[in-house]
Amino acid sequence: MKKAELKALKYPIGEFKMPKKISDKDLESQLKIIAGFPSKMRKEVDKVKDDVLEYRHRLGGWTIRQIVHHCADSHMNAFIRTKLAYTEKNPTIKPYDESAWANTADAGEAPVTWSLDLLDGLHNRWVTLLSELNDEELKRTYFHPASNKKVQLNYLVFLYAWHCNHHIAHIQQAKKHKNKFS
Repeated sequence: MKKAELKALKYPIGEFKMPKKISDKDLESQLKIIAGFPSKMRKEVDKVKDDVLEYRHRLGGWTIRQIVHHCADSHMNAFIRTKLAYTEKNPTIKPYDESAWANTADAGEAPVTWSLDLLDGLHNRWVTLLSELNDEELKRTYFHPASNKKVQLNYLVFLYAWHCNHHIAHIQQAKKHKNKFS
């Protein structure tokens, strides 16, 4: 497979790019993506048989089941990072090993409904919090020791809206091609 084809499988909607300027309308559209993600994810995997949940979207990629559980893990961490940045002055967050988390029994074998249900409540709370933040509050930061950078909450909003669409596209790829890479 060519390098461009591999990159398209890894980043089906392209790599994340933060816009240089952010309007209120841009921010609102990103919050709508985050708000709608749980139902969109549920629609993608609802009625999908267990054997299909084991399809991988690409060689070396995660199964559909792992992607669903990864989104719950990742979005829980993002919600906590949001709360920390909102309630503390530039707190240092705890990074985690996404691949290690994706390979635990609860991510590799558990029913996807567990994470789908978790995403419903989590996103309700997260969007409620984010929607109440003003421009100044959205500039609050946390420190990410793995990248050695301060991360603004408005960046997190755009990153996670992309993250939602990114993993929906992975699931759609796996379902469309029904490739099972081992």
